[in-house]
Amino acid sequence: MAAGIRRVVTGHDAQGKSVFLSDGPPPQHHPMRGPGVGADFHEIWSTPEAVPELTSTPATEPNERAFTIMPPTGHLLRIIEIHPPHEGGSRTVMHRTRTLDYVVVIEGEIVLLLDDSETVLGPGSVVVQRGTNHAWENRGDRTARLAFFHIDAAFSGELLAKLPQPLELMR
Repeated sequence: MAAGIRRVVTGHDAQGKSVFLSDGPPPQHHPMRGPGVGADFHEIWSTPEAVPELTSTPATEPNERAFTIMPPTGHLLRIIEIHPPHEGGSRTVMHRTRTLDYVVVIEGEIVLLLDDSETVLGPGSVVVQRGTNHAWENRGDRTARLAFFHIDAAFSGELLAKLPQPLELMR
């Protein structure tokens, strides 16, 4: 299902007029794709700043970085296509990240598992993932496509007191 991932990046010319800087598939420099992984990760854009500075053109291509589930700071947008079992997909490990995530189901069906329950999500479903322990599983027969917007976050002292220690985070 990799067809159809298109990134359009805008910017400004020397006179301050809005222009298209790029239009096409974003560069991908990581091994997170294929049946061995059970999913295809499409890195769209990231920035290490909490409040990004808008410039005429970006200083660098944001995908020219080592792959991590979540960079140590900032924001990250990625599209993940989670394969069905017959194409190598399997349930992810239960994991927690120190992020606030907005996850939008674009196509297919995916199961979100938490410590005490699970729910089935379809197109148009939006998850607000708040640092909880969770896993994803495609139990269907076609690829599920989801958009993940990860934002660096911090656990409150109140929440840290309730979480298992040492706190293990996926990075």
